[in-house]
Amino acid sequence: MQLTDTLDKHFRLGGAQKGALAKLGMRTVRDLLFYFPFRFDVGGEESSAAGLILGSDASIIGTLEKMETKKSWKRKVPISEGILKDQTGSIKLMWFNQPYIAKMWGNGSLVQATGKVSGSSGKLYLANPQLQRVSAAESGLFNNASLSHSNQLFAVYPESRGITSLWFRHALERVLTQETVDQVEDPIPPEILKRYNLPTLKTALVWMHAPENLKDAEAARKRFAFEEIFFIQLARQQERALAAHEKSFVIETPQEDLDSFISSFPFTATPAQTRAIKHILGDMHSGHPMSRLLEGDVGSGKTAVAAAATFAVIQGSRPPSGHGTLQVAYMAPTEILAKQHFESFIKYFEPKVVGRSINIGLITGSGCFKFPSKVSKMAATPLSRAQLLKWVANGEIPILIGTHALIEKSVQFKHLGLVVIDEQHRFGTNQRRKLAQKSDSADRVPHLLSMTATPIPRTLALTVYGDLDLTLLDQMPPGRKPIITNIVKHGDRTEAYKKMHEQLIAGRQAYVICPRIDEPDPEKAFALMAKSVTAEAKRLKKEVFPEYRLAILHSKMNPREKEETMREFALHTTDILVATSVVEVGVNVPNATMILIEGAERFGLAQLHQLRGRVVRSNHQAYCFVCPESRGEHTLARLKALVTAKNGFELAEKDLLQRGPGELSGKKQWGISDIGMEALKNLKLVEAARAEALHLVATDETLRRHPTLKAAVLMRTKSLHFE
Repeated sequence: MQLTDTLDKHFRLGGAQKGALAKLGMRTVRDLLFYFPFRFDVGGEESSAAGLILGSDASIIGTLEKMETKKSWKRKVPISEGILKDQTGSIKLMWFNQPYIAKMWGNGSLVQATGKVSGSSGKLYLANPQLQRVSAAESGLFNNASLSHSNQLFAVYPESRGITSLWFRHALERVLTQETVDQVEDPIPPEILKRYNLPTLKTALVWMHAPENLKDAEAARKRFAFEEIFFIQLARQQERALAAHEKSFVIETPQEDLDSFISSFPFTATPAQTRAIKHILGDMHSGHPMSRLLEGDVGSGKTAVAAAATFAVIQGSRPPSGHGTLQVAYMAPTEILAKQHFESFIKYFEPKVVGRSINIGLITGSGCFKFPSKVSKMAATPLSRAQLLKWVANGEIPILIGTHALIEKSVQFKHLGLVVIDEQHRFGTNQRRKLAQKSDSADRVPHLLSMTATPIPRTLALTVYGDLDLTLLDQMPPGRKPIITNIVKHGDRTEAYKKMHEQLIAGRQAYVICPRIDEPDPEKAFALMAKSVTAEAKRLKKEVFPEYRLAILHSKMNPREKEETMREFALHTTDILVATSVVEVGVNVPNATMILIEGAERFGLAQLHQLRGRVVRSNHQAYCFVCPESRGEHTLARLKALVTAKNGFELAEKDLLQRGPGELSGKKQWGISDIGMEALKNLKLVEAARAEALHLVATDETLRRHPTLKAAVLMRTKSLHFE
């Protein structure tokens, strides 16, 4: 059996199994070998219904019979129960407080039941057993004595319809017994494995699938966790090393000019902002491309820092030709935010501030604008896309603000000196190079300033963003009051609506956030719990706030409708905005001082923090009410962190520690596996992997002396969602 062999060469696969394996991305023996279980059940040896011992763990294959739901006689607790019958006899199965089990598993189902033998000597049953569907072919595997399990750990794998953990266990047993693992080369140098007491790749693979004890399983997971973080760190440090060899524009701005520009801000710059600007100017003076991530809570003044960096680039430097001005591309994730930045920059770069008229362009999917217009020096004018692109290409527009439209092929710059990315901090090296190639100065890479209000845990910042220098804006403008956050009791909005009425009477505005846009399918009972924007807006207008003006905002609206809705809310034409999380990023209405978030547990803590940041835009006292749909202890514990955390950075750490591997679905976020995401909870492991990567790149930048490691890093990087 070779690692490159396709699975159908060695395993009999039915149509459903082939489809399931394809869905899981599994084609070769190697794919199977590196498909890891997410937990181990302690179930004792695979056994039969006859001869079970009270108190032991058992795993039995049989057929379900008499599945039904009852209520306990004394406490009236709902119970699912049934009979599991095999060739030797039968055993009762019972699930407490799980009435849905009997509905999910029909009579006649062939399953593997794993659980503890409970009851009394005369009336044994399996308590809350885990069921796993088994095919007739799989059940036959147990008749082969050579394949019976002697250990007491049962690997449980991520499954797909048509393939079960049982199939994986026996398929991998065949792979392991044929010594296929001998074909794999360990990419991690032996001295690193020894330094951190990590098993070799061969040993780790065996322990990952068939450990003799939990200690071995944990050692294997630790090895693969270290490996994944180590590979990411290596890729990031190689990117940093590459950037150190590239050329960029040397930005030299007289300090008095910069001080004059900063003093024109409508507020006094915080020490954190001043420190951030100093770091950015130092980077841009080096002659090598800056790669910096600016992280700060909502309202901490990131846009002002970006404006100062933009001023330095267009005011204090010249292209290599000596003619014209360097250009700045400012990319925002949404049209609403791009338009807000356009309006902000018009104010920042008034002629009386910078001493001359500076052309500022806006490009989005719905239209293009230029400031100032030829008719009015104080207003922007719409213009054709072709005309705007012509002026950008010949260097007449130094500042271009837009959405992802900026990286379309049709957009070309004369001399692009700085790229500012708002809330797109994983804007990749490849995309930045695409922007660089749009410039006549293609031999020079533009500086990159990435910004985010999304709280990032320290371990994630060290790993995923390891190629970026990190600057924290950890201070708020003077006079800002901490937001008051309250968890609403289940089904009780009385206090929240009372406070909202008080704010509205005082002339303020409010947001109401809902998880859904429209009413769900009434046949789906769980979905009915989630409030929708459309239905909630009607209810609030009719029953709670009939005297106030309400509007709705969601992703299904076209850009023009969204823009008009936000414009009316900003002008206080409407009082309450009922919206989805589309307002999460960048919406800036200083007069809005209250936000009520329905279905709060459906949002991540970082997202909830972003949402409540919508009402921290002024020196007025702000309020946030989070309304969970469920009353579980886990839900309340998560939401309490939102109340107690002093800032977004502390909240990010709590969020990472609280979430389980299933919620840290790496494939959905950054391409990191669940093992890798679990590793991000371990600061010591991340720091160790980072230290080893730094040392290795410093001594062997291209990994020429480590070809196996180089190939592994390249393969791993391709699977990540960083670019």
